[in-house]
Amino acid sequence: MKGKRIFLNLASLVVFILVWLAITSLRLVSPVLLPSPNQVLHAFLNLIFYGYNGIPLLSHYLITIGRLAVAVFVAVIIGIPLGLSSGYLPSLSTVIDPIIQFIRPIPPLAYYTLLILWFGIGETSKITLLFFAALPPIYLSAYDAVRKLDREYLLSASSLGATKEQIFYRIVVPASLPDIFTGFRTAVGVAYTTIVSAEMIASSAGVGWMVIDASHYLKSDVIFVGIILLGVTGMLIDYLIRLLERRIVHWSGEK
Repeated sequence: MKGKRIFLNLASLVVFILVWLAITSLRLVSPVLLPSPNQVLHAFLNLIFYGYNGIPLLSHYLITIGRLAVAVFVAVIIGIPLGLSSGYLPSLSTVIDPIIQFIRPIPPLAYYTLLILWFGIGETSKITLLFFAALPPIYLSAYDAVRKLDREYLLSASSLGATKEQIFYRIVVPASLPDIFTGFRTAVGVAYTTIVSAEMIASSAGVGWMVIDASHYLKSDVIFVGIILLGVTGMLIDYLIRLLERRIVHWSGEK
């Protein structure tokens, strides 16, 4: 079954490239709007050897991934304990949950200019923007995981003499892990889609900035390189998260 799935994935990729090649070869679309695969490959090689705007492609890439990694890491170490604690302690939930519910529906770009006023145009404002994008999904996944736990488990553990701390760390946390990983994947996805927006304003490096800057000069081949690079990286990040989930939450079954 796994081999068949891999074959279908590769087949769909080959078909996509062939259709793309056919459209560009027949010049059904202007090369300015849709560059050929050869043009994109040539642009990719140029970016590797000569960089973009005097900065190596690897540096652009690492800057973008670094911003994402720092923001998601901070969101995880704050959001998961906060969500678990709020779900387990109703008194804490009444304080924290309204704040998260207020932040959740606001598009991150709505307060980006405010973050720039507060923190300037440096890395702090960009990382803070990504943090606020990633925090609500992580918090809510942990919070909802605790709230939907079967209370019989908690009562049974309590009747057997377990303390609140033991119940929290030995029952609540392990039972919540599958949902937490789902929220983690969602949070990474939301932050990842926000990275281009974070690099649009007051930035001079990063893959997202490179895509935006190339669009000003109609460098569609560079735009495609950036989009493909972001897409492949996003797929790889999601795969690594699912791999980590299978290692840690092995009882939930393979996904």
